[in-house]
Amino acid sequence: MLLCWYLTTNTNTRLSLQPHHIVDLFCWVDDALPKQLPRQAGGRPPVLKDSELITLLVWNALVLHQKTIRDLHTHTGMYLTIEYQQLPQYSAFVDHCHRVTPLMFSLLQLLLATDEPLKLMDSTMLPVCKRQRSDSHKVAQHIAKFGKNHQGWHYGFKLHTSITPDGRLGGIALTPANVYDAQMMPKIINRKTKIAVGDSHYGASVMRRIIWERYGTIIITQPHWKQRKKLATLWQNELLSLRSKIESVFDVLKEHLHLVSSFPRSVSGYLVHYVRILLGYQIMVLANR
Repeated sequence: MLLCWYLTTNTNTRLSLQPHHIVDLFCWVDDALPKQLPRQAGGRPPVLKDSELITLLVWNALVLHQKTIRDLHTHTGMYLTIEYQQLPQYSAFVDHCHRVTPLMFSLLQLLLATDEPLKLMDSTMLPVCKRQRSDSHKVAQHIAKFGKNHQGWHYGFKLHTSITPDGRLGGIALTPANVYDAQMMPKIINRKTKIAVGDSHYGASVMRRIIWERYGTIIITQPHWKQRKKLATLWQNELLSLRSKIESVFDVLKEHLHLVSSFPRSVSGYLVHYVRILLGYQIMVLANR
């Protein structure tokens, strides 16, 4: 893939980003984005190109791991003066971040491993605040919901995803936290997926039948705890043993790239944060292949 050519690395080592790699990242983003139409007469031209801003957002997610757009804006003005000689005021900078979110999502869709025949499915909670503060949370109060998993109750969103065995994202869906995992299977797999592996939440017979009729995909899940006896072949058990890989992906996203955040001050701010982290992760995995 062209992205891997831009971010060249030794195949025996993990990607080690150097300062000059920000130029390589910009070249790929600028080439991948559709060309902007000429601006009509009138109005103040933007200080940054869309590709420059997306490069900055993704670079920050991969290298600096700063948790707020304000910290990103301040750091860029202090330490990236060569690459970014001019920066807009903070309010204009935030508005531009919101405008490029659909473009970042289109880049993420471009990089998704949608054609892989084997996918591992799971979901993870993305709380927007602590549970005891949910009554006073105002930013996402109309779309954030309560959801429960093995760790207890959470208030916020849920990330549904499928990955390949080597850790690439194959499909993603962001929902309120109360959406059941099996309902999102049509969003995270497709006709190219021949086998999808998940936990017992993906074992609903109705949805499995729908997926088989629509995509021809075999769903392999762990038996429900109430099922005392269930036969499984050796290859099915081997596939089920791969499920720990998706937990490793969630660990990288949440603990190292700080996907979970309570800092955004609008729903659009949450989307900016989530999409740039997911795009940065996918770029990192592809460059390390």
